[in-house]
Amino acid sequence: MSGTPLRLVIFDVDGTLVDSQGDILGAMQLAFASEGLPVPPREAVLGVVGLSLDILMPQLAPEQDAGTQARLVQAYKDAYMTLRADTSRGPSSPFYPGARAALEQLQAQPDTLLGVATGKSRRGLDKLLEAHDLQDMFVTQQVADFHPSKPNPAMLLEALRETGVRAQDAVMVGDTSFDMEMAASAGICGIAVDWGYHPASRLGAARHKLARFEDLAPLLDTIWTE
Repeated sequence: MSGTPLRLVIFDVDGTLVDSQGDILGAMQLAFASEGLPVPPREAVLGVVGLSLDILMPQLAPEQDAGTQARLVQAYKDAYMTLRADTSRGPSSPFYPGARAALEQLQAQPDTLLGVATGKSRRGLDKLLEAHDLQDMFVTQQVADFHPSKPNPAMLLEALRETGVRAQDAVMVGDTSFDMEMAASAGICGIAVDWGYHPASRLGAARHKLARFEDLAPLLDTIWTE
């Protein structure tokens, strides 16, 4: 038997594995238009990607009452699913370069498990996994429906519980400050990618930075031997 402990690599989704900003911005535009409200600036929307909708919507529409904010949340969900189903717009939420190859490389390692921790809903994640044929890639899938919003560590703690992996044998790969703060709170090593929705100035809680997916496996080898 191998003496190597099980390792767990947990990925954020939007801004980390896939570039979903086209769908996110489009759905947000439709949601705010449905209420006759001005659309928040692109930077404001991308700055809160990763938070649960019930947390981010009050930040984007702080002057609106709770009822309006709740309608915006539902309108966004509906618009997002509609946009994803519209194949005339071209590929929805494409992989970042090297993402699929990195996932397949890690999945092939017998002592490595893969997971996701995302602000997406269960329905939204299922649609994305189906579109990219990733249904069997992730052994633990943590979504916004069942947890407090990032950066609360609940998602990561549940991923550790489900897999039986120790915190010191897990990493969190993400693009936002919410991901890195969540990882730190859970005692997990945070790896920040530099192609996502938060600038480097917001990623101070990360232990490592990643410039391209091709560097992930070698970086993990270094982390596991530290």
